Amino acid sequence: MKAVVLSETGGPEQLVYGETPDAEVQPGRALVRVRATGINFLDVLVRQGRYPQPPELPTVLGAEFSGEVVSVGEGATGVTAGQRVMGLTGTQGGGYAELVDVDPAWLVQLPENASFTEGASFLMAFLTAWLPLTRQVVVRPGSTVLVHAAAGGVGSAAVQVARHLGARVVATAGSDEKLQLARELGAEVTINYRDEGDLARRVREEAGGIDVVVDPVGGPVFAESLRMLRPLGTVIAIGFAGGFWEPLDPALLVGRNIGVQGFYLGRLMGFDPDLVREAVRELVELWQQGALRPVVGAEYPLAQAAEAHRLVEERRSVGKVLLTA
Repeated sequence: MKAVVLSETGGPEQLVYGETPDAEVQPGRALVRVRATGINFLDVLVRQGRYPQPPELPTVLGAEFSGEVVSVGEGATGVTAGQRVMGLTGTQGGGYAELVDVDPAWLVQLPENASFTEGASFLMAFLTAWLPLTRQVVVRPGSTVLVHAAAGGVGSAAVQVARHLGARVVATAGSDEKLQLARELGAEVTINYRDEGDLARRVREEAGGIDVVVDPVGGPVFAESLRMLRPLGTVIAIGFAGGFWEPLDPALLVGRNIGVQGFYLGRLMGFDPDLVREAVRELVELWQQGALRPVVGAEYPLAQAAEAHRLVEERRSVGKVLLTA
């Protein structure tokens, strides 16, 4: 089968497309013919050598995908051959390939009218937005939620989830095109973080105090986000696309009556899989009702995985970037 293999960490050129042994279905598992694979920033971090729990090399990246079930191993339940599915591989990876062997517990039937590219854009982004905003913090109608990188995969999902929960949404992004998408998804206030001036001050002036910040950026943005919060507000730290988090003195949290929550989907899938699957059911129902929709951005053939990584790494992408097989 064709796959994209990462043998050494480094630049996008380390992603090598070629022939690898066919994946085979194992007992209790399912073999899926991949039609689309979502690129997540964790893939970029693994390829760069910056991910905290990296896989052994060589490896095939890709934590989410969509496709058709080819065969089901002995003892596997819940899926049948020929079924259109979207799925997660967790920390296993394997989505940058024509075939992937996966635990059927993490396969979900693709909604009838959904495309494969939509399916590969949905699960990770919306779980990463939905679980923190419904389980870790309190978002009431009238709450103000700020979403950083609001036009990315997680950001575009978080804007929609916050709006669905009744929040007033403030969005930051780095271009007019990205801010326009955030407005189309429901953001009421949009701020270009590349404009001059202190970001935290600009947010306070243009949007007022913030109850919840969804932060997939990290680095200096995380520290600035703490300054945006009202008393009893919370920053949800999701990722560090903009650099690792700066050290945090708990005295700041105590003194200002604010908090920080961290979210790591891959580990939660291992610690509390039932909770994650419950959230999947909730999200698929909302998608089918039309309350949420995945934002499909650029699409590349599997052979152009390096070009797709460059687009994500350079923050030129809007929505989810996908590989198609």
